[in-house]
Amino acid sequence: MNENIEAINLRVQALRAAIELHNYRYYVLDNPTLPDAEYDRLFHELQQLELDYPHLITASSPTQRVGAVPLSAFSQISHRLPMLSLNNAFDAAEVEAFDRRVREGLGAACVEYAVEPKFDGLAVSLCYENGIFKTGATRGDGNTGEDITLNLKTIKSIPLSLPVAHPPSILEVRGEVLMLKADFLKLNQRQLARGEKEFANPRNAAAGSLRQLDPGITANRRLTFFAYGIGLHDDAQMPTDTHSQVLNYLGRLHFPVARECRVVSGLQSLLDYFDAIAMQRERLPYAIDGVVYKVNALAQQEKLGFVSRAPRFAVAHKFPAEEAVTELLAIDVQVGRTGALTPVARLKPVFVGGVTVTNATLHNAGEIERKNVRIGDTVIVRRAGDVIPEIVSVIVEKRPANAHIFVMPASCPVCGAKAVRLDGEAVSRCTGGLFCPAQRKQAILHFASRRAMDIEGLGGKLVDQIVDQAIVRTPADLYRLGIAALANVERMADKSANNVIAAIESSKSTTLARFIYALGIRNVGEATAKDLAAHLGSMDRLMQASSEQLMQVPDIGPIVAQSIVDFFAEAHNREVIEQLRACGVHWDEHAGISASAGVVSPLNGKTFVLTGTLPTMSREEAKEKIEALGGKVTGSVSKKTDYVVVGVDPGSKYDKAMHLGVAILDESGLASLLGSSTILNE
Repeated sequence: MNENIEAINLRVQALRAAIELHNYRYYVLDNPTLPDAEYDRLFHELQQLELDYPHLITASSPTQRVGAVPLSAFSQISHRLPMLSLNNAFDAAEVEAFDRRVREGLGAACVEYAVEPKFDGLAVSLCYENGIFKTGATRGDGNTGEDITLNLKTIKSIPLSLPVAHPPSILEVRGEVLMLKADFLKLNQRQLARGEKEFANPRNAAAGSLRQLDPGITANRRLTFFAYGIGLHDDAQMPTDTHSQVLNYLGRLHFPVARECRVVSGLQSLLDYFDAIAMQRERLPYAIDGVVYKVNALAQQEKLGFVSRAPRFAVAHKFPAEEAVTELLAIDVQVGRTGALTPVARLKPVFVGGVTVTNATLHNAGEIERKNVRIGDTVIVRRAGDVIPEIVSVIVEKRPANAHIFVMPASCPVCGAKAVRLDGEAVSRCTGGLFCPAQRKQAILHFASRRAMDIEGLGGKLVDQIVDQAIVRTPADLYRLGIAALANVERMADKSANNVIAAIESSKSTTLARFIYALGIRNVGEATAKDLAAHLGSMDRLMQASSEQLMQVPDIGPIVAQSIVDFFAEAHNREVIEQLRACGVHWDEHAGISASAGVVSPLNGKTFVLTGTLPTMSREEAKEKIEALGGKVTGSVSKKTDYVVVGVDPGSKYDKAMHLGVAILDESGLASLLGSSTILNE
């Protein structure tokens, strides 16, 4: 009997291998070697054996690609390494500037690049553990995405297991999910036959299909995956020399890789590749919106590093945007979070770039004047990918006699405060500050956002209500909220109100970088806020800093410095900060890097890896403290790692650190190391 079971198990494994090999040849190589009828027979045999012997079913079996029950909602997955976006180049001059920055950064006369098409799909991350596909997620905000594992399993070009004898314990594959043009046409034909709405373009179809709560629906809409890189891994077989070698290796693991990938040298070769792909664009089986250039040598990539949330070693060269002609019906003015008054064109609906466009940005009064735009004009509208549509130019020959000039209002259309346009600035701004309802809502939303104070549950609808009802006027008012105040808010149950109050209370303990970012200072993003926190170390020093002092902070120039000085020059801004402090909002402070000239920190130049949950501080707080003292925090353990800081449930990073003999610290050990520096807490 045992021999019979063993024989059945071997047959099951053979069937799975044959089916997956056929999937690879059919969906990846486009070179099937098995008739459809024979494939169906093998698949049915496997299904029957698994039905008869359910203990032989595994998650990586081809029969498990479809069959899960529909979800009620997607859960969240944190990426083990951030999924960064690329900076864009729109013309040859911007590509030339990118190449020049790369050559200067590397000190090289000519650089070798890996070049590839830029897919017009959805970026995803696939996580394999011990060779088995475990989880998959969307890019999301780069750090956290939606768990779409069940839907990704329905894509037959994605291997459910790695075809290697000794798979790595962890391998994250990054790539794009898209719908081939032929499959898109077939889908829309089915939609029409059913009397259902057609999809606008392959990207929309892929997005809608991939985010179905029922994986059965996704399975019926044939999607394709292409790999273009890796995330976290401990694969000893992974090439370490060039990006092109990594792509070839992924191909050997049966991941689809674009056949149009090339390796070229120098600026002219980049532009030649762009022109060549542009010529092929319509004949390609999938939609693309440009090409991607990456420095090929991985060591050179590491040397160039990153700026903010994008790599310095790569850029996306976008194709010229699609354009259409329509009529400009009116111009309205919107007020942004920073008080900027932006004219918005109201257009006669027109289909461009795959969507119906009714609004377009006009940027500012100077742009309207430069382009000679008048209400009633016939205009050319451009839409590039997900970029906000804009008016490119006016067809003056079609200008009607009743077309009239637009004049920017002298006062804010929302609060009535005076609107001013400062010297050297193109944008008019409302002077109402935190008193302007338009700015107030956006300022509070930004303050409460996940990367700022991270107040869960304080979304747009709730903020609209508490501002409209005058319950909250400034961010400080959030910390004075009680259950009684929220009880008057529509559809706010006691449990929801309690959750919001608890989230607000929890947000009182934050980091200096988060707090600076939360203030919404013009031109101060996340990266700049972290630089300010590390360099100055305290809120008071930041509030008192002059433009000259601020420009000593890396990557801060005169414009950003002046924005910061202007922000703190406003008495109501300083008052709100003091009110926030009085309400209990707090963060750790230190003497700052600027105060440590000539002092050698024991963390200076050291590389740290954080793993597990620390008892009293978040990883971000630990990271900020380490970086404030000159240390570097990375996501993976290697021989170059100096310390691994271990919390509860540390995982494989701890094991690898032990194997490599890297120094291990718990939170108290880290605190001791931090405390040995002369530039720590005052």
